[in-house]
Amino acid sequence: MPDASFAGQQETFLNIRGVENVIRAAKEVFASLFNDRAISYRVHQGFDHKLVALSAGVQRMVRSETGTAGVMFTLDTESGFRDVVFITGAYGLGETVVQGAVNPDEFYVHKDTLAAGRPAILRRNLGSKAIKMIYGEEAKAGRSVKVIDVEPADRARFCLSDAEVSELAKQAMIIEKHYKCPMDIEWAKDGDDGKLYIVQARPETVKSRASANVMERYLLKETGKVLVEGRAIGQRIGAGKVRIIKDVSEMDKVQPGDVLVSDMTDPDWEPVMKRASAIVTNRGGRTCHAAIIARELGIPAVVGCGNATHTLQDGQGVTVSCAEGDTGYIFEGELGFDIKTNSVDAMPDLPFKIMMNVGNPDRAFDFAQLPNAGVGLARLEFIINRMIGVHPKALLNYSVLPPEIRESVDKRIAGYDDPVGFYVEKLVEGISTLAAAFTPKKVIVRLSDFKSNEYANLIGGKL
Repeated sequence: MPDASFAGQQETFLNIRGVENVIRAAKEVFASLFNDRAISYRVHQGFDHKLVALSAGVQRMVRSETGTAGVMFTLDTESGFRDVVFITGAYGLGETVVQGAVNPDEFYVHKDTLAAGRPAILRRNLGSKAIKMIYGEEAKAGRSVKVIDVEPADRARFCLSDAEVSELAKQAMIIEKHYKCPMDIEWAKDGDDGKLYIVQARPETVKSRASANVMERYLLKETGKVLVEGRAIGQRIGAGKVRIIKDVSEMDKVQPGDVLVSDMTDPDWEPVMKRASAIVTNRGGRTCHAAIIARELGIPAVVGCGNATHTLQDGQGVTVSCAEGDTGYIFEGELGFDIKTNSVDAMPDLPFKIMMNVGNPDRAFDFAQLPNAGVGLARLEFIINRMIGVHPKALLNYSVLPPEIRESVDKRIAGYDDPVGFYVEKLVEGISTLAAAFTPKKVIVRLSDFKSNEYANLIGGKL
């Protein structure tokens, strides 16, 4: 069944010790073939229950409770761009990442540059990583793990070094080459021996199977007040009334067309997810099981918002847009939007070459799939305004900044070695993302032409 991921449909048990406990856990895995979410998923996919088989795999535990773990894809999960490896990670056992219980760190690695032996990390996004899962006191199903808070100092740094990110990307490329298709891979770093392990690999089932000849674009007719933002899943737009759900027992509150808002979701929510026009969560990353299911259902989702259940009000009309790039926005009010579908095959041949104007690196992978002859104008203003957001002089004079401004700057530069290094690295990330998206075509970069009043709008710009 190559068209379905079955993401999170069956049970997983960690830190199981002793023959009797292993046998009991294996039986619970077999029984999970007929849990509510698995039955609903097969009905939605049109699979015959009698034709679906299940085996239970038993692996040695990687001691990632003192290390890190996560998920990686050998393509960009939102645009389907195939020339990158997308890696997410957090502290502790990987279940928090795949369950969507934590906002993980994100890394993009360019395949061709990595294969050439050059630094290939295109960009990074620091996740909050507020909790981690570790071993529990007992070694039986249901009691073998527990969740604890992560120290603030660890939250403020990336969970992987550049060398570890590159090594994971190399392993992902080897796996993709072996299976001859884009892959969805789970990994773990053992905190005792310091080694990286691959614990699962399966084919990616959404973007790799989408038609490259048909392009669908969602466009807002207007914008409103931004209430909440997070990581975008998909590239669509949905609008409706907010329904705040505390747990799966309240799923009957969600009516067709409502916007489902919760702290987090998991595959148990699949029956209610397909009724929603959009999904918004406080926690979760773009590689968790719920995100994979949302992509399969074609529903826009914004995850890792932090405070959506407190900021949004039940019954409030909102618009959820994942059409702006990596960041998803929840706007006040039910705004109008257009859906445009174009066929690449139907586009006429032109006697001249068309280059593109691109300012937003978040959209570069998506735009690169349009017919083009490269980028004629890549503007630095967007990178400075959105990716950096701090006045250069505030970073140069960081040590003498007023406390309230320094606090704002600290939030921006978390995960980077120093203020000036942050500015340089973010510029590099933005430009290299644009270049990687369109390689080997030309990308012409225009240096910043920000005016004084525009620089003044940045953090520290009015000093």
